[in-house]
Amino acid sequence: FITVHIDGMGTNWRSKAFHDVAWKNLKDAGFPDRIAWMKAAAADRPWMDIDRVGIYGVSAGGQNAMAALLWHNDFYKAAVADCGCHDNRMDKIWWNEQWMGYPIDASYSASSNRDNAHLLQGDLLLTVGELDQNVDPASTMQVADALIKADKDFEFINFPGLGHGTIGSPYGQRRMRDFFVRSLWGVDPRRKQ
Repeated sequence: FITVHIDGMGTNWRSKAFHDVAWKNLKDAGFPDRIAWMKAAAADRPWMDIDRVGIYGVSAGGQNAMAALLWHNDFYKAAVADCGCHDNRMDKIWWNEQWMGYPIDASYSASSNRDNAHLLQGDLLLTVGELDQNVDPASTMQVADALIKADKDFEFINFPGLGHGTIGSPYGQRRMRDFFVRSLWGVDPRRKQ
């Protein structure tokens, strides 16, 4: 695997104009920048296979990882969404208002993974910690329910006794690696028993 970490437009700590790219549009998540960067990098690195690109994220990154398979599935083929805030109407409002504003309007639904679950294309692994104190686990359960109602296939792991950020656990790391090996390489991972 080749791993990159790209700070796309819409993230904070830069400028107001940089931040405002995602204003009322969290589904953007800097994807146009990320995709353009990977295509440019692959142009002079023939060993980079950008036909099999995966993404993972935790919290808002989990929301973004799933969003990649909703709105950019022509590029992203697999995603691991850990403890994601999949609908900003149900998460802590102080955080969401920074990006989505108030009052709640149609932009919340337009960026909702739950409301747009029917658009899923690609392989998705949802993970959540039973005791997540940051993003309510119900957010992941609601998006799982929407995926089931849309008859979409996905994988799901609920981590008993864990909080926010389950993918950092040894079991979570292995399951994420195995998921990407299956989804992007098309082989069953080797595992010592």
